[in-house]
Amino acid sequence: MDKSQHVQRAKLAEQAERYDDMADSMKKVTELLPESQVFYLKMKGDYYRYLAEVAAGEEKTDIIQKSQEGYQAAFDISKDNMQPTHPIRLGLALNFSVFYYEILNSPEQACELAKKAFDDAIAELDQLTEDSYKDSTLIMQLLRDNLTLWTSDNQADGEDTEEGREN
Repeated sequence: MDKSQHVQRAKLAEQAERYDDMADSMKKVTELLPESQVFYLKMKGDYYRYLAEVAAGEEKTDIIQKSQEGYQAAFDISKDNMQPTHPIRLGLALNFSVFYYEILNSPEQACELAKKAFDDAIAELDQLTEDSYKDSTLIMQLLRDNLTLWTSDNQADGEDTEEGREN
């Protein structure tokens, strides 16, 4: 089956309120193109990240793992198949770095991922197509804003820790 047939099946399944069938059909669509795979897996990571924000206990641990697996799979595919300036790849880096910062409480990894994505995109800015210029530069600005915020937070935390030791 081609993409349009899978999409049609997904629409029919949705109309019949057969959501598992709809999800299966949409997953088959995403398996056809790397860009679609990355988008789907990013959405999966996002979904579980949002759940992790409100979950507790052992359930939270499982949800965090599913989120990280979704993001990591998307990240691996995007590195091999997409330009560093591609809006979907940049959006993935943005959301994955937020996951590291907010869910895993790992500002170092968050900053490392965001900085690498930003630097890689800057290095290939001349390859940016007119179609994706606005989206890509907006996401790059968000990456930079997060880096600025996170590094200032880390410096403030470091000062708080030093003050605590002095007292």
